Amino acid sequence: MQARLLLEDGTLFIGKAFGSEGESAGEVVFNTGMSGYQEVLSDPSYCGQIVTMTYPLIGNYGISRDDFESIRPFIHGFVVREHEEVPSNWRAEYSIDSLLKEYGIVGISGIDTRMLTRIIRHYGVMKGIITTSNRPTEELLEQLKATRLITDQVSRVSTKSVYGCPGTKERIVLVDYGAKSGIVRDLTKRGCDVVVVPQDATADQIRRLSPDGILLSNGPGDPKDVPHAAGMIAELLGEIPIFGICLGHQLFALASGADTEKLKFGHRGGNHPVKDLITGRCYITSQNHGYTVKEESIAGTDLIVTHINNNDKTIEGLKHKTYPAFSVQYHPEAAPGPFDSSYLFDDFLTMIHSFKEQNPRAPRQAEIVAARGGASAPKGELAYAKK
Repeated sequence: MQARLLLEDGTLFIGKAFGSEGESAGEVVFNTGMSGYQEVLSDPSYCGQIVTMTYPLIGNYGISRDDFESIRPFIHGFVVREHEEVPSNWRAEYSIDSLLKEYGIVGISGIDTRMLTRIIRHYGVMKGIITTSNRPTEELLEQLKATRLITDQVSRVSTKSVYGCPGTKERIVLVDYGAKSGIVRDLTKRGCDVVVVPQDATADQIRRLSPDGILLSNGPGDPKDVPHAAGMIAELLGEIPIFGICLGHQLFALASGADTEKLKFGHRGGNHPVKDLITGRCYITSQNHGYTVKEESIAGTDLIVTHINNNDKTIEGLKHKTYPAFSVQYHPEAAPGPFDSSYLFDDFLTMIHSFKEQNPRAPRQAEIVAARGGASAPKGELAYAKK
């Protein structure tokens, strides 16, 4: 079956359909990863986007249960040069075609993805529509120009209820703006007691969970589309140690008084060089974002730039001058991708330990007594403790 990809500038690509039949519009972006298409497909940060893979052969090792980064894909379309219909890998359980059909996602193959990537790099990301229908191109273009891209991606991909991943060490509240499973894996393998909360969790709701630290996850879209998140972060800054990743990094910047802006075509891939300004070391990182923190907006805030992108010098890391809080624009939990930056999770836990030593908490019983206006504790536990 034939499929077409039409860009809002009128550029038309004609190829072969795979996945689901139908029509889907979204923001057309590209990913430069040579592997990891399943992790790309299941990354919630791609919600609302039509993803183009620049590596020419996609689908050759199939789909495995163990490689998902979320419970389901959220992309609006998938574009490849060559789609391998029959995977060859002992771990493969089914094909990309089957996965896309299951979730109603339209795919197109057999087009010049190199040309498409060059268009996006030159003109910037733009709206596009993939269709398997025979509708006239003029009609599709008119519809595409009238289409407004969604702005509620975070609420679409975030969990709707609180759930836990039990551990025996530090309790970390993970605010889910579209969190990848890799973040939970990195925390739980360090023994953390992880509690995942929805994107609209309030500061008071998080306080009631008595966390040792807060991790602000990655997620899709413009950070300014979730202003309540920046407000929550600002309220908890200095009270609880905070670590932000990707969208969480941008929200941390907004909460600290900085500003963000959209990049021409974003950073999406597994080989982006990032320089640590403190040590001078260069890390190879995995990235997926279309927005960045404006460098000039850092002046006048209490933020310090800790990392920059070696390609375009955009900000890749921030740290608060006073409070226990830092963030990175890239993905230290990247799977697949480089593991150079997994040490950041250890740095987060070290920061938590240091904060707890400097700010020891009063026993919970003392807080209860104080809340009762100094009244004696109920019979039982306090009396027993005195014995």
